[in-house]
Amino acid sequence: MSPTAEPTVVIVPGLRDHVADHWQTLLADRLAEAGRTVRTVPPAAGNRLDLDVRVGSLDATLALLDDPVVLVAHSAGVITTVHWARRHRADVRGALLATPADLETPLPDGYPTPAELARHGWTPVPRVPLPFPSIVAASADDPLGAPERVAELARGWGSRLVELGAVGHLNPASGYGEWSQAEGLIRALESGTASAPLGATSAGGHS
Repeated sequence: MSPTAEPTVVIVPGLRDHVADHWQTLLADRLAEAGRTVRTVPPAAGNRLDLDVRVGSLDATLALLDDPVVLVAHSAGVITTVHWARRHRADVRGALLATPADLETPLPDGYPTPAELARHGWTPVPRVPLPFPSIVAASADDPLGAPERVAELARGWGSRLVELGAVGHLNPASGYGEWSQAEGLIRALESGTASAPLGATSAGGHS
């Protein structure tokens, strides 16, 4: 990779995988149109609820890349990323961890139960510093993760916490769609300015 080349952006979806109107999908399209190299972790081949399958899919995606990467994860994709980092290594320049799902407390109806998630390896969620810079983007009213729980995870991972305000779970059901702030947070990771003190805030935005 040349000194001026930008890292490959690797999109790590949550349990619902590829969703056409999700901000991750729209971000990937927008970055690719701008000339960025973008890869999206494909849907799990096998039991989609199995953590090992998810981690393996992420690792296989990264193994195909020669250049440094920036990870962009959402929801359970954040937890996949954290578990991956305990087991594997790659040239990760940073990770944007958006609205991580709190898989250790009961989720709303329609989501897996804590017992199911434990049986498939998701919990306990690691709480050790990640080996690369990271930003946790947190919502004040996320139905899948209370703010204090997400802040605890961010502290454990050594992440900068960016408070987005009341943006739900930052998914189409919450009105996102486009999430324009993602690009600025990716730039912060790439420029090495993501190490602001824990608790730094920034307003969320979408169009």
